[in-house]
Amino acid sequence: MIDADETFDGTWPFQPHFSNTTGFRQHYVDEGPRDAEVVICIHGEPTWGYLYRNFIPSLSKHYRVIVPDHMGFGKSETPQDRVYTLQTHVENLSGLIDDLNLMNITFVCQDWGGPMTGAYTIRNPDRVKRVALMNTLFAYGGEAPNPERSNWFKWIAKHHQDGTLNGILGELGSTILSVMKILGFQNSAAVNETWIRAYSAPFPDRASCIGGIEFPLDVHLQRAYPYIIEGLETGNLEAVKAKPAMLAVGLQDKAIRPENAIADF
Repeated sequence: MIDADETFDGTWPFQPHFSNTTGFRQHYVDEGPRDAEVVICIHGEPTWGYLYRNFIPSLSKHYRVIVPDHMGFGKSETPQDRVYTLQTHVENLSGLIDDLNLMNITFVCQDWGGPMTGAYTIRNPDRVKRVALMNTLFAYGGEAPNPERSNWFKWIAKHHQDGTLNGILGELGSTILSVMKILGFQNSAAVNETWIRAYSAPFPDRASCIGGIEFPLDVHLQRAYPYIIEGLETGNLEAVKAKPAMLAVGLQDKAIRPENAIADF
């Protein structure tokens, strides 16, 4: 967990806010006019709200911008007695949205933010106005996610099978850049000492890495699928399909292949 007032040399100048509504100390950014339309930016793994540091200043001129850190990431707490699954993360997100009484939400989401947004929206379509997806799956499109097509999940499967996964992802404080390159990160020009410090800071020890370890296992061990299917069976898919949405994909994404993301969309 990063110190609340850490700005990483001014690259993260936003006032920290915290909610305890779901039983842990969750950090979020809340910028822009309080009476404006709401935009919620949802990060994935192994990042945190810092991913959206260049989005927030522009968006907050016209929107109320909420950027939460998931449990176990960024400036949020990493409780050791919680289950780190898609369902838990969605329930945490739902609790924060209820706590802030947010409506007419535009979601901007990347990586794990996609299925989290999908799982929330299918259960709460009346609270969501539109969705912008980037390099992710909404998980309620025309094609089921297939981790066997993903270089990232092939890598996860290999190291889980040989027993080395926890050791590698349990050292994210020192392996963060290598792991992000496995995921497909290629913008070397963006990497400097501040960048590395910002993304490695949430993971000072193995106990702090539990969120980063459990996210990919949720797919590899198929723990996320029953919750996704439950949403399909009990939620309002037609209301979700009627919402304005856009998808941006990177052709070199190694976690979610672009053809899979497009088919899902």
